[in-house]
Amino acid sequence: MISPLAYVDPAAQIGSDVEIGPFCYVDKNVTIGDGCVLMPQSTVLYGTRMGRGNQVFPGAVIGAIPQDLKFVGEETTAVIGDNNRIRENVTINRGTASKGTTIVGSGNLLMEGVHIAHDCVIGSNCIIGNQTKVAGEVVIDDSAIISSTVLIHQFCHIGGHVMIQGGSRTSKDVPPFVIAAREPISFSGINLVGLRRHGYTREQIDNIHSAYRIIYQSGMNVAQALEALKKEPMAECEEVRYIIDFIEKSDRGIIRD
Repeated sequence: MISPLAYVDPAAQIGSDVEIGPFCYVDKNVTIGDGCVLMPQSTVLYGTRMGRGNQVFPGAVIGAIPQDLKFVGEETTAVIGDNNRIRENVTINRGTASKGTTIVGSGNLLMEGVHIAHDCVIGSNCIIGNQTKVAGEVVIDDSAIISSTVLIHQFCHIGGHVMIQGGSRTSKDVPPFVIAAREPISFSGINLVGLRRHGYTREQIDNIHSAYRIIYQSGMNVAQALEALKKEPMAECEEVRYIIDFIEKSDRGIIRD
């Protein structure tokens, strides 16, 4: 299952039923879980920890050192979960001393040319479109959909179940369940299609919708809107608590309408 034209360091830990194609490079201090497929000319570098069932397409580079001038060779990792599809020319850098690791969860689709920078935390079941660039220490929660050629500034937080329009750029946090679009990027409604596809009930969707009416359409500033929202009965539901907690913890501020 390992091509004689591939290089696999003798110290790398390779699971069972792993396929490694011609001209692949697998460095030392690498773990690759069972059932992974490394297609020809893919590269897995020092410090990578890869789970099971991942597909790595040609030209992808996982675990390269950070593009951060503060990095001085410290021991860090890039941790990849299970059953991800990492398409052509994707780059995932390992961490720095800041957090020590870059994390990509499970079940994600990273399309062609995506860049995941140092110390990012990508959740599970996300779709990140062609040529999207994610700067250092960004957090993306589960089931986010980020379209093609999106630019995400360092330290941003992207909420779960969002949809970000192609070609957008954001230096603000994008709260959960919303559609973010236009230029400059702004709130454009809630992600109804995504929520329905993930089995959210009408009541849950109505609660999310009502919460964002207060946050974005009440005429109050964010702090005032959050205080008003906390007094509503729907503030006790899990989805609205997630929204409130996300915004309260936002260091960069959220996108506006």
